[in-house]
Amino acid sequence: MLPIKPTITVQDLEKIDIRVGTIEKVEEVAGSDKLIKLIVDFGEFKRQILVGMKQERKDPKEVEGKQALFVVNLESKKMAGEISEGMIFDIGYANGIVPVLAVPEKEVPNGTSAG
Repeated sequence: MLPIKPTITVQDLEKIDIRVGTIEKVEEVAGSDKLIKLIVDFGEFKRQILVGMKQERKDPKEVEGKQALFVVNLESKKMAGEISEGMIFDIGYANGIVPVLAVPEKEVPNGTSAG
């Protein structure tokens, strides 16, 4: 197991905007062995979010239609010629296991905030 990270304040945690979104579409990212492009519906807005799950799943399209948790206020980043406008929360990558999505217990409206 990984060691516990340094202590943060509640104010630090409140800076992160975590919301539920539905993965509407999963697309290939041309020229990338790792990246997949997700089109995610957050209710009032949609985002394109790049994730490195191409080699982690037999069929990355299996996440289409699923709700998951995302960071929506992360600075945009250009990767493989595409712009990523957020980050998906997954569980296990840092531990060296095949990641799974962090998902709500039951369906909630897109855009619902965590915390």
